[in-house]
Amino acid sequence: MVSLLFRCYPRLPSSFTLARFVLNQNLVRSQRCCLVRAGNLPARRTYSSERDQQHPKPKVVVVGIPNPFIWFRTRIYYFLIRTYFDKEFSIDEFTEGAKQAFSHVSRLLSRCQFEALEGLVVKDLIGKLEQKCGSLPCSYQRALCAEPEDVMYTTPGDVGIFYDDDGRKFVSILMRFWYLTSVGLPDDSMEGTRMFTVSIGDGETEAKRLLTAIYEFQREFTKGVAPDWTITRIEHSKLLD
Repeated sequence: MVSLLFRCYPRLPSSFTLARFVLNQNLVRSQRCCLVRAGNLPARRTYSSERDQQHPKPKVVVVGIPNPFIWFRTRIYYFLIRTYFDKEFSIDEFTEGAKQAFSHVSRLLSRCQFEALEGLVVKDLIGKLEQKCGSLPCSYQRALCAEPEDVMYTTPGDVGIFYDDDGRKFVSILMRFWYLTSVGLPDDSMEGTRMFTVSIGDGETEAKRLLTAIYEFQREFTKGVAPDWTITRIEHSKLLD
């Protein structure tokens, strides 16, 4: 009966390998994210011990409204993962690790450091990313970067459990990230994205654009295989589709 809940996939190519990437520390378009900009920060006197903190970081509140059906379905998959694959699996710990991985990989992409992606992203995808990023304008490349403090919301979404023809077992989890960027991007190509003006102190403001990204993480649970998660899909809406 359990197998009826598993999502079916075609056989993976024989050259497919899971590279090393341990998440120590799922994407659903039907989910919504509301970003609420906080009011201007109050002015205050800056003392000598606070000179390195003259520009407080923007305060942003993000409210996620999950789809109830998707929320319930993914909980079933989490239960199956803990029951049949990894008794210590925690979606909260996975989400935190995925956020760290997203920030690190997006930074490497923005700098076109593709060799550094080896071991984090599957090889076939690295080649495709190199071709796509190489043709992007410099501003688009810089907008790919999402520093940890700029990631406003992270949500797990689609979960897959499947086997290949050789009996190998895999789990994939799709993640969606909302992050802010101050990189200037042409409005005509950013239709559908939202701009926010954030106070950064001393009467200064900064325009930030809210962008989304999709990363899929996959791990092989075959006996004897290292417990490593690898990124198998990367999309940055309006930038890297």
